[in-house]
Amino acid sequence: MATLPAEQRSQHDPLINPWLVRLPILFVSGGVLLILILTALVGIYQVAFRDRIVPGVSAYGINLGGMTRDQAQAALNGRFTYAHDAVFTFRYTSADGDKFWQLNAGDLGVAFDPDATVNEAFAAGHNGNLIDNLVDEALIWLNGRTISPVIRYDQNAAVKQLETIAQSVDSPPQDATLSLSGTSDISATAGHSGKVLDITSTLNKLDDAILNLSNGGEVPLVINETPPVAWDAQAAADRARVALSAPVMLVADDGKGGSFGPWVASVDQIRSLLKIDTVKNDDGTYRYEVSVDPAPFQSYLQSLAPGLIATPQDARFHFNEQTHQLEVIQPARNGRALNVPQTLARMEQAIFSSDNRVVPMAFDYTQPQYPDNVTAAELGITQMISQGTTFYTGSPQARKDNIILAASRFDGVIVAPHTMFSFNDILGNVAPESGYVSGKVIVGGRTVDGVGGGVCQVSTTAFQAAFYAGYPIVERYAHGYQVGYYAQGEGVGMDAAIFQATQPNEESLNLRFMNDTDYSLLIETSVYPGNNSVQFRFYSTNPGRQVVKQGPEITNVQPAAPTTYESNPNLTAGQSLQVDWAAQGAEVRVTRLILDTAGNQISKDVFYSNYQPWGAIIQVPPGDPRLG
Repeated sequence: MATLPAEQRSQHDPLINPWLVRLPILFVSGGVLLILILTALVGIYQVAFRDRIVPGVSAYGINLGGMTRDQAQAALNGRFTYAHDAVFTFRYTSADGDKFWQLNAGDLGVAFDPDATVNEAFAAGHNGNLIDNLVDEALIWLNGRTISPVIRYDQNAAVKQLETIAQSVDSPPQDATLSLSGTSDISATAGHSGKVLDITSTLNKLDDAILNLSNGGEVPLVINETPPVAWDAQAAADRARVALSAPVMLVADDGKGGSFGPWVASVDQIRSLLKIDTVKNDDGTYRYEVSVDPAPFQSYLQSLAPGLIATPQDARFHFNEQTHQLEVIQPARNGRALNVPQTLARMEQAIFSSDNRVVPMAFDYTQPQYPDNVTAAELGITQMISQGTTFYTGSPQARKDNIILAASRFDGVIVAPHTMFSFNDILGNVAPESGYVSGKVIVGGRTVDGVGGGVCQVSTTAFQAAFYAGYPIVERYAHGYQVGYYAQGEGVGMDAAIFQATQPNEESLNLRFMNDTDYSLLIETSVYPGNNSVQFRFYSTNPGRQVVKQGPEITNVQPAAPTTYESNPNLTAGQSLQVDWAAQGAEVRVTRLILDTAGNQISKDVFYSNYQPWGAIIQVPPGDPRLG
């Protein structure tokens, strides 16, 4: 090869190192070549692992790189044993002992999903564009990647298992029971709570264990208890037994130291009236309550009530004229009425009492107006203001007995200020059961046999005392004819007849006067057999009045009627008995003047009597020729 001379080189070639050109070309060419090689290798890698898991991916400790899907599934299937190995124990403790159920995770719906796990493993490096895949594959090649196995948990399977357990656990609440058969067979059972497996709460506890892939263990069953409506019946049963243990006796005092009854409620009667009810407690539960129906007892008590009523009885007094004090001659007594509701309450208490089955009746008591401790000063009783005395000389014994009895009814009686005195009300019923005996009485204008002869002697005496006390006489009747007994003393026109009607068409006759003062009136009565007299004494305070009697003024006098004879089978021949005496007919007027302390007239009263002529009545033996 020819070379240029030095002179030529200097003229035609620059002074530049050719490698400065060549090296960049070589570097670029090498880079291109390297890229081509790497691209070829990447392409080969992509083609090689297009259907395989990229290297560096593992699951369950198994390197899945290079495996196909089927190969990876096969490799993983044998490694998941949790579904069989994890065993859970469900325990329930009851009064009957422990019960438990053991189920593995698979029974409870836990299962390995190899498809999903392999899909996640395959997705590594295959899940984006080429650049993303290359980056992902490079990271996997450098760091590796572990895929968590996909485990499925089907709660429906767990719920079905718990529902099966619930069939052995669940029980409804059982109410206490109470039964009565006859009067002696009484039984009771206690209540029990119902139990219900709380599947949701138990499932929550199971979820925590499974989601943490616990290796099993005990899962407590959550049990909800439902209380019974009625917890206990034993107390009610005991109460029923006490109620039927014996009869109950009802007693009452008679208010005078005696007693009424007993009235007995038998065990059979009590049994028929027992009631069993359910009663709601404050906490929402119920209890049995045994009671007795009071209605039949109430009706019975109401039928007894009238016979047990006692009116209040005022004390009776005498006035001591030396001390000016009242002396009790008959103590006061409270009035009473049967308190049916309270007696029923006592009966119910006794029925349910094991040791006291005698029931004293309950009464409401009324205080008398004049108790034993009332004083004369309180009542305004300071002196005797009047008296009346009549004579019954010649009266038969029956008449005397009636006078003594009737007079005693008024002894010690107090008449309050501004109240009415009623003779018949204080006297009471004139009948044999009250102690009166038969004798001659004036009825309908004639003398007949009857009960209570002589009582008019007492009313006449009371009238005369009221006359001289100046009290207004509201009601007074004269006898149908003049009676010799009443003509003694004050004379005619000062009698007062009384009569108590017993038939619907009869009219009662009464003696009434008004205590028109501000002071109480005390009445004292006495019978003096020695002189055949009866006396009324009035004690009070004179309000400042004087009484003057005028008369009697007698007019229209008529002769006595002829003597009549009556047959008396108790008489024998030659005997006779005069039972009534002849009397003239007449009209009689007695005037009463009431004056003040200065002698001025306050009022004037005229008492009129119209006496019919009357003949003597003589009783003779049967067959006497004088009998008409």
